[in-house]
Amino acid sequence: MTGEHLQLPAVEAGLDAAELETATFGMGCFWGPDARFGALPGVIRTRTGYAGGTTEAPTYRQMGDHTETIEVDFDPAVISYGEILRHFWRNHYPNRDAYRGRQYISLLHFHNETQEAAVERVKGEMEEELGFSIETEIAPFDGFTLAEERHQKYYLKRYPKALEQLWDLAPDASLLTGSTFAARLNGFVKGHGSRDALLEEISEWPVPPEARDRLKGKLKHMKW
Repeated sequence: MTGEHLQLPAVEAGLDAAELETATFGMGCFWGPDARFGALPGVIRTRTGYAGGTTEAPTYRQMGDHTETIEVDFDPAVISYGEILRHFWRNHYPNRDAYRGRQYISLLHFHNETQEAAVERVKGEMEEELGFSIETEIAPFDGFTLAEERHQKYYLKRYPKALEQLWDLAPDASLLTGSTFAARLNGFVKGHGSRDALLEEISEWPVPPEARDRLKGKLKHMKW
């Protein structure tokens, strides 16, 4: 199969060659954070879902005691967990009184002792910066349920014309969920980053030259 017929997982092969880490957190409705974090260089994948509760098999309509959450797979050589945490706390109000019920609470699940130590350190730094006490619910990671496909890359999917132009890369919309390129586009349409900055970033991606050219060509000529 020639390069021009490869789909997103194959085109992006190489982006996840590094040892990736995962961050899991909730900061209100998960659509916005999915776009915000998906725009960050060093973030490889984002996905929305449900965590923090005890209800079995949560769904958007029957979430039970779970919270809208996102997971971020990132390359710590490009963006550190500490930087992820700073973006997390700077971009929502981590006060329990700001939310009704558990669906939209400020939630943070650390995956290991190194992340736990970083959470305590950065939390103190951010409380000093923000000028108030952070009330984020912090706990060890204990599971994550992927949200329905319609909640993945939500803002990008509001542009059907763009999706048509991505059809050769993602004939099945589910391929967008784990795609770095789709994460960047989802952030871009939400107002995070610029086309020029994204073109420059793609030029540095560790993928074959023909893959970079194909993705850059898509971005340059995409009609919204």
